[in-house]
This record gives sequence, C-alpha cells and structure tokens, in this order.
Amino acid sequence: MPPIERADAPGAVWTVVVAAGSGSRAGVRKQFVPVGGRELVAWALESAIRAGDGVVLVVPADEVAARSDGDVRVVAGGATRSESVRAGLAAVPAEAEIVCVHDGARPFASPALFAAVVAAVRAGADGAVPGVAVTDTVKVVDAAGRVTGTPDRASLVAVQTPQAFAAGALRRAHAGGGEGTDDAALVEAAGGTVVVVPGEATNRKVTRPEDLAWAETQAAARR
Repeated sequence: MPPIERADAPGAVWTVVVAAGSGSRAGVRKQFVPVGGRELVAWALESAIRAGDGVVLVVPADEVAARSDGDVRVVAGGATRSESVRAGLAAVPAEAEIVCVHDGARPFASPALFAAVVAAVRAGADGAVPGVAVTDTVKVVDAAGRVTGTPDRASLVAVQTPQAFAAGALRRAHAGGGEGTDDAALVEAAGGTVVVVPGEATNRKVTRPEDLAWAETQAAARR
C-alpha cells in the first residue's frame, strides 16, 4: 500500500482499527489470517484509510515492530478491548474532530458506511453506530436461565462498527477508564447522544472458524 498524506488539521477524521485480540474463540489470531491473498486486517485497514485522514492500528505488543511500516500509526493494545481503544485514541492527534473506531475483524465495511456514521456526527450527534434489524426473538434470562422478559424486537438493532464519535465526547467517555462491549456504550453512559444509521449485511464480524470460510467467499467476490 503506498504511503498516504496525513491530515492533523481541525476537522480531520481519524480511525482507530482495533486488532489486538488473542483469537481465543477462533483458535488463532484471526485478524492476521490470510483471506483472499492478504491478512484479514488489511481489508479493514483499506476501508479505514480511504474513509479519513489518518489511521491508528492497535495490535498485540509482539506485533508492533513487524507492522510499523509507515502507512499507519501502530500501537500496542491492552488487556481488554476498551484498554486497546484507549491506547489507539492516545495516538490520534489532539486536533482531530471525529474519531471512528472499527474492529479489525470486520473486513468488509464499505467506505459509504464510514461516510454515513461520520455524517451523522457532523450533523450534531455525539456518536453514530451502524445497526441491522434483529430477526430472531430475543429473551432476557437470569443467572439460573429463567426467562425474565421478551423485549419487542422492533426496538432492537444489532450494532456494528465503524462507530464514529465527536473526538471530545469519545475522549471524555474513556477518561474514567471504564469498560464496555463497544465505545457507544461508554459515550451513552457519559450522557452522550448516539444515533443509529443503517448497517450492512456484509459487514460481518469474523469470530469463529466458519466465519473465515465466509470471508474467503466475500474476498473472492471482490477480486
């Protein structure tokens, strides 16, 4: 990938690509598995680079030296996802206006999806996330496995990345060192307004071995 010019000026959009996972569920560090002739994370990076002014890639500490090739800023992740995001956020220029956070295991998010979440933040939201309709009935259960509720699935969405945030809102949400399954949860807990934009069916997260097989078919379709 050729070097690209970075924009540290006000208004810049930077993306933190989180690829610091251990791969415990897939049995390998799935973000580095070859898919369609290149690593899975390379697909995610391509969309992130095209979508903004700069990218920070967060990887396991033992991968930093090998991946610091000058195209992106590469930093070591932490013990949790939120810690890894904070490590990436620390490498984003202070002047950046909008920060996107994207999972390195979501290889096929389109540039249009990045543009949609960024546009929603520019329109005034503290954060914007892609969401897709929940088609299965969802049950709330207690520790003993008893059903305690059945939420109306019409009010539910399954959330994806990239998630975009006003940089100040995201930094404030992470300032307390909290943990969340996604960054929108931290922004919400800090009182921020988060909106949902339509997600993409092909923006699937690669988690298990069968997902890697699916990713191969998607990569082949993009050749």
